[in-house]
Amino acid sequence: MRADSVEVSWDPKQSKWLVRIQTGEEVLRRLCKLPQNADEMALRQAAQQTIKDEGYEADASVITVKKMAS
Repeated sequence: MRADSVEVSWDPKQSKWLVRIQTGEEVLRRLCKLPQNADEMALRQAAQQTIKDEGYEADASVITVKKMAS
C-alpha cells in the first residue's frame, strides 16, 4: 500500500518527533526517538523506516519535514 503523504514534526507534549502517515482517510501516528536537533536527512530516513515498518511504501517526495523555527 502506498502512503499519500507523510509529515514529520516535533511534538512538544511528547518531546519526540511525530511521523504522520496518511493513506486516504486513514492516518497513522508514530513517535520517533531522534533528538530534537536532528537534521532533516536523519528525519527523512527515520520517516522512511517508519513507513516500511508499518507496511507502506512512499516516494521521498511525499515526505514533509516541519522543523521548528530556531
